[in-house]
Formats: sequence, structure tokens, C-alpha cells
Amino acid sequence: MNGELEFYTNPMSRGQIVRWMLEETGAPYETKIIEYGEEMKGEAYLAINPMGKVPAIVHKGHVVTECAAICAYLADAFPDANLAPAPDERADYYRWLFFAAGPVESAVSNKSLGFEPTGEQQRTAGYGNFDLVMDVLEQAVSKTPYIAGDQFTAADIYLGSQVGWGMMFGTMPKRAAFEDYWARISSREAYKTGSAKDQALMPQEVG
Repeated sequence: MNGELEFYTNPMSRGQIVRWMLEETGAPYETKIIEYGEEMKGEAYLAINPMGKVPAIVHKGHVVTECAAICAYLADAFPDANLAPAPDERADYYRWLFFAAGPVESAVSNKSLGFEPTGEQQRTAGYGNFDLVMDVLEQAVSKTPYIAGDQFTAADIYLGSQVGWGMMFGTMPKRAAFEDYWARISSREAYKTGSAKDQALMPQEVG
């Protein structure tokens, strides 16, 4: 590797989303595992991501953080992978990519932390309430094979990962539409390859 594309991650993190995205691009990349604790909050890594969190990428000297941003960036950086619609056909692509980064992320995180907005608070909360977000998401994944239409895109990687993990860890309901959507996208070879690489990097139990 010439260091053109560096991937900073930990296998037990949202870095799995970016791993999948990277595998879909087919581009060579160098993986740098960042351990939780001192290394992730250390000066060297904070120079890359001041939030002290993974994942992050460095591509041709440019730093990109935040999973949705990384997925969108990589889709544009490697157009031959066909992971984004044509520029004049990106309405649904952008809509659902950022729906996942905003309402879905907020609704799932808040519920997991035990916070449910009251009726009055729902006017302020960008997502309203958890059930509303799940209903809208269910409708979205039921309309077309992929979230932006007939083409698999980076938006499916980001949103789909949230659906798959949400059902796995019990933070999202196991609705039939979610299960069908996740089964469809997780059958891709790039997902399987990326998952295998992350599983190989998982801490091994002793004894």
C-alpha cells in the first residue's frame, strides 16, 4: 500500500459499515486498528478525528469522518463501483441516507438510552417519536428493491446496516419488511467479505 487510502477502525464499532463500503468499491486500502481507551483518545488519533471515535478514513491526504459522510464520499471517489445514482437522480439517495443519519440514529439512540420525548417535546425533536420513524422506514424499504430504487447504493449500506444491527441487538423491531430488506442486501459478497475481515480482528476469548 502507498497510503493513498487509510481506514481507521475497530472491529467492534460502526467501522463495520465503512468496511462494507470499502469492499464494495473494490479499492485497495490499509486498515489501521485503533484500540478503545488511550489510543482512541490519544494525541495521534485526535489529530485525525478530534471526536476520538472511529471510523475515519484518510484519502489522498483528506480526512473524512462520520459513517454517512464516508459512504457518500467513497461513492463519489470511486464512481466505477456504481454506488450512487446519476447526479440528477439522487433525490431518494440523499433523502434516505440523511434520514438514516438523522431521525433513525436519533430515535434509536434515545430509546436505547431510555429517553422517550413527550408529546410536547416531539415538536422540538427532529424525529418526532420512535414509532413514527419506524413506520416511515418500513414504508421506505417496502416500495423498491433498494432504498433509492432499483439500484443498490451507498445509502443501502448505511441505512441497511442500522436495520440489520437494530434487529440483531433489539433496538429496532423485527418487522417483515425490515427482515426482507436486510436479507436482500446482506447477501452481497462485499458484505460477507467485510464481515469476515472484521470477525477475524475480533478479540479472542481466553480459556
